Amino acid sequence: MISISIIGAGNVAQHLIKAITKSPNLELRQVYARNPESINNLTDSSKIISDYSDFKDADLYLISVSDDAIATVSSQLLFENKLVAHTSGSVAMEALNDKNRKAGFYPLQTFSKNKDVNFKEIPICLEAQNENDLQLLKKIAENISDVVLEIDSTQRKSLHVSAVFVSNFVNHLYQIGNEICAENNVSFDILKPLISETANKIMLLSPKEAQTGPAKRQDTQTINSHLAFLTNENQKDIYKILTKSIIDDGKKL
Repeated sequence: MISISIIGAGNVAQHLIKAITKSPNLELRQVYARNPESINNLTDSSKIISDYSDFKDADLYLISVSDDAIATVSSQLLFENKLVAHTSGSVAMEALNDKNRKAGFYPLQTFSKNKDVNFKEIPICLEAQNENDLQLLKKIAENISDVVLEIDSTQRKSLHVSAVFVSNFVNHLYQIGNEICAENNVSFDILKPLISETANKIMLLSPKEAQTGPAKRQDTQTINSHLAFLTNENQKDIYKILTKSIIDDGKKL
């Protein structure tokens, strides 16, 4: 059985705790959390620690904290020559402290504490300094996911940037749409079938092929009508930027 300790108790860490606990071939050895009560419902309290000196030996230590804390946390670990990986999409593997063997273990998904996910469908992107460590990471990843990829730090960052566009930015556009609906006493729920169809379409078509709307058609009358309707200047600016981007993309060969 492969033993894993997790450092962190945020969204990603909590979902990893659940996934590792469910696997018969993996052992959740310990979890470091500054606020132990935040994960008391996820694992036995005897496994939760709040002092680095309490770490026991494990095959892998997963740092799952905010990006700007990864280097500091890795430098504070008291052990040496252990396999340490972080779960960030945008931080290079080299940011980890040199006293331990470095790796990346990036589950590419949006995580919310109160929303369960099917970890088997989540791509896990791996990187390690040596082949033995990479093979161990693959064994761990394959126990919790059916989609395991070996990529380098640059590729991982490209995926993370892309994920911000297709997930975080898109969700913000949902929020803007929700605000416009609320201001005009229309239920946002009416748009949900459209949202589902748009997402489902790119499973069969490329995003470029799936693009529709007034900007795609260069329908200036409708575009100007929409801009006149909007009263929020921030919403207008976003509408103009995205419209221009779609029109410019349509001009490419």
